Amino acid sequence: MFEGIFWDNDGVLMETEHLYYRANAEALARVGVELSLDDFCRISLRRGESVLDLAAGPGRDDRAADDLRLVRDEIYFRLLGEEARVMPGVLDTLERLHGRLPMAIVTSCRRVNFLQMHRGSGLLHYFDFILTREDYGASKPDPEPYLAACARAGLDPGRCLAIEDSERGVTSAARAGLAVAAIPGTMNQGGDFGAARWLLDGIHQLPPLLNLDEE
Repeated sequence: MFEGIFWDNDGVLMETEHLYYRANAEALARVGVELSLDDFCRISLRRGESVLDLAAGPGRDDRAADDLRLVRDEIYFRLLGEEARVMPGVLDTLERLHGRLPMAIVTSCRRVNFLQMHRGSGLLHYFDFILTREDYGASKPDPEPYLAACARAGLDPGRCLAIEDSERGVTSAARAGLAVAAIPGTMNQGGDFGAARWLLDGIHQLPPLLNLDEE
């Protein structure tokens, strides 16, 4: 049915989005800004923008913004090392798909954070390659990440499937011409997933979708 599968990372393979929320919330709290979960989901997960911009205002310059970002990044890196977990059902699904067709990870995550969360995940050998934020110019919801992945794999986007959990990820893959299976977790509820071909309740529904249960 498909010639390749491209996977988002955070919220699909790894349970990390709540950690990113905590890191941003703690950093903003240090400068007197309260970050609600609703604002984080709307600004960061759906739109792909930085919630640290909520701290912008009179008297705050570029250096202050850079310092705040550094604080956030340090907190997030620590949390990833301590609490990042593989999403339920991922290992079994990847094992069933491995070797059947090319697979890669297409993530907006920075490489240093990606490697930190995957130190003990046991997932990376299932994939042919990985694209992190440093490997392309425009991030999701721009189609560039998925176009870059298809070009590297030598595959027609129209023959590939993307697995995403966020509105901006679905938009990115759909704009690139891929079919999309969306698996929105709790933090992505309320997003617009109209561009997805399938809306799944969990990763356990993916093998039947690919007819693996009939083989």
